[in-house]
Amino acid sequence: MPRPAVVVALPSAESESVVAELAAAGFEAFEIRGPAQLEDLLTKRTDVAVAILDGETDFDESLEYYAALHDGERSIPALMVVSADSFDRLAGHSDAVEDEYLTRPFTPDSIRWRVEAMCIRSTTVDDGSGPILHDAHVTIEGWADRRGTIVVIFNPKGGVGKTTIATNLASTLQSRRGRSVLLVDADTVTGHVTSSLGIDAVRTVSDSWRDEAEGGPPETLVEIASAHSSGMKVVSLTDSPLTAEILDPSRVAAEIAAAKGAFDVIVIDLHPSYSALNQAIFEIADKILVPVTPDLPAIRAAVQLRDVASEEGYRDRLSLVINRANSGVGVADMERTVGMPALAQIRSGGLLFVRAANEGRTVCEMFPKERIAADFDGLADALFGVAQTATSTTKQGLRLFARKETAAARAG
Repeated sequence: MPRPAVVVALPSAESESVVAELAAAGFEAFEIRGPAQLEDLLTKRTDVAVAILDGETDFDESLEYYAALHDGERSIPALMVVSADSFDRLAGHSDAVEDEYLTRPFTPDSIRWRVEAMCIRSTTVDDGSGPILHDAHVTIEGWADRRGTIVVIFNPKGGVGKTTIATNLASTLQSRRGRSVLLVDADTVTGHVTSSLGIDAVRTVSDSWRDEAEGGPPETLVEIASAHSSGMKVVSLTDSPLTAEILDPSRVAAEIAAAKGAFDVIVIDLHPSYSALNQAIFEIADKILVPVTPDLPAIRAAVQLRDVASEEGYRDRLSLVINRANSGVGVADMERTVGMPALAQIRSGGLLFVRAANEGRTVCEMFPKERIAADFDGLADALFGVAQTATSTTKQGLRLFARKETAAARAG
């Protein structure tokens, strides 16, 4: 099924890379230069799903864009790219609407993921019954058309901070970025996500599947997951490697893909191995974050992963996360050695992590003003951009003004 079209009306310095990123993701991206060109395009194409607009243009031009996007039966959401100062002036209300704002600076892939989410949302019918929960026994085919983004945390070497990064990234996205998050402990050997988060008496996926095999009802990951104080949901595949044999890799991957209908982001912590389970999860991952510490074994493991990913076809989804980045080793040297760009740098947390774990919380929850919390903010922003939802008051005012201006122009 072809992907929808996207209109890009950004300055030339930004539009080229954005159009290329969208095209690589399968969208048909049209670069335009003004409201008249947008109106002409929309008379010829009915499959435009999102318009990416420069929010720093003059107000009259913004009105013309809005008039074109919402003329008659047409209602096309806009992603407005603005400076942080401009967004502060526009924001101030909490009502959610389909138009969104993205603040500069941004990366092309952050716009791509924002467009992905907006396209999915625009084709979802809300009947008031809550999140759409897909059948738990679906196949993986079609998983990419669903709502959430799957972020995997993996390095074939242990001890590099996978679980620390997974838990704190998930917590940051939930409590500091307002996204609904499911954190999955898929380390079936040494997984300790729930214990580090202070969640006791956890029902695992293997528990559920054993009960189902004995005649019990099937359960989705949403139903099995436990709540954490940060607001995110947490689910473990198993609490013992002795019960992991029931976890069929293809079914685990299908269950995770099905859970995308209920969450904005699914963060998965994997065991450091190339197991069949991990390979199945790699297949459905949107992004694979590779934590690397400034030591030779961790760097060699990342190089090995790069080569394996190249052979298996998912290298383009890999990104380094430099953990303990304040240890004296140059980040540029690590990037050059591994052959991957560093998405973010996380400094050493020391006793902050110990104190947070003792409380069953994350560092980002317990120490929100510490510099390491800002590091995880940076990682979240590098993944998804500094995106905010537009306000209904702002948008409705623009639309009303745009319609009045359009009506006046037609009457004249």
